[in-house]
Amino acid sequence: MMSWGKPRELMVVANSSSSPVRVDLAGGWTDVGPYPRDFGGEVVNFAINLRVFARAGSDSDNTETNFEFPVPRGSGLGTSSAMNVALSALISPDQIEDQEKLAEEAFVLESESGNYCGRQDQWASALGGFNHLLFIGDTVERMPFEPMRSSLNWLKKHLVISFSGKSRNSGDMQESVWSRYSNDDQDVINGLHKIRGAARVMANGLQQDRRDMVVASLNEICEGVDLMDRAIHDPFRDVVDPLIDSGSAVAWKALGAGGGGCSAILCSPMGRDEVIQAIERARWEIIDWDFDNTGVMIHD
Repeated sequence: MMSWGKPRELMVVANSSSSPVRVDLAGGWTDVGPYPRDFGGEVVNFAINLRVFARAGSDSDNTETNFEFPVPRGSGLGTSSAMNVALSALISPDQIEDQEKLAEEAFVLESESGNYCGRQDQWASALGGFNHLLFIGDTVERMPFEPMRSSLNWLKKHLVISFSGKSRNSGDMQESVWSRYSNDDQDVINGLHKIRGAARVMANGLQQDRRDMVVASLNEICEGVDLMDRAIHDPFRDVVDPLIDSGSAVAWKALGAGGGGCSAILCSPMGRDEVIQAIERARWEIIDWDFDNTGVMIHD
């Protein structure tokens, strides 16, 4: 599915660029301030081969940019951040080798537009591949991270990503949770701690091909999210809960801030067909995906 975004009026230098969207496997929410300043956040994510394209307009001043999206905005796959990473590359093509700098520039662009966000999406889009990231205050640290090939093959075969058809504004969801956090809501704080702890379990599971650890991480994330706000998972429960109960799915998570958009369902060895059938009955859109080890790119 392709759609053109509203032009952005900024001086651009290159003609076109692209950057991938991402799947946030574990730790999402803990990259968003003020949690990194208070406790430190931790995230595991990976880029997929669905790319947002930014193309310079044809006006004489070259100040308008058009955007092409591979999935609906509000899908929970980090489309807004991928857009801003691609835009940053258009504005500063000479910085294409400094991917982390482009990621930070994209974070600033998104924040200045009024979207309350963390930094994991921009880093995933700029860097591509798998990432294990630590967030301390306003800094991002990349941890050494190399999942086993057998882990990747298993994940590609058994992880089904689908769009529920229910778009949402992640900023609205974020505002509700962080308002409660600022009021010292212990359910929110404990939920975030669970989600952060699940990131290290996920990283170790993928690096050791410990599939039980990957499942445990996803289940811990779901428990943490439900502590924060059960409404985050409500749009998915009618489809996913019966799959978990039947054993066709072993774990799952909402992607992005939740409350709609995409989900990732991890199928049991023999459960993929039943998962696909349930998704089709619900009229969700199955997202065809693969890993993308290439981050932001400039195109001739």
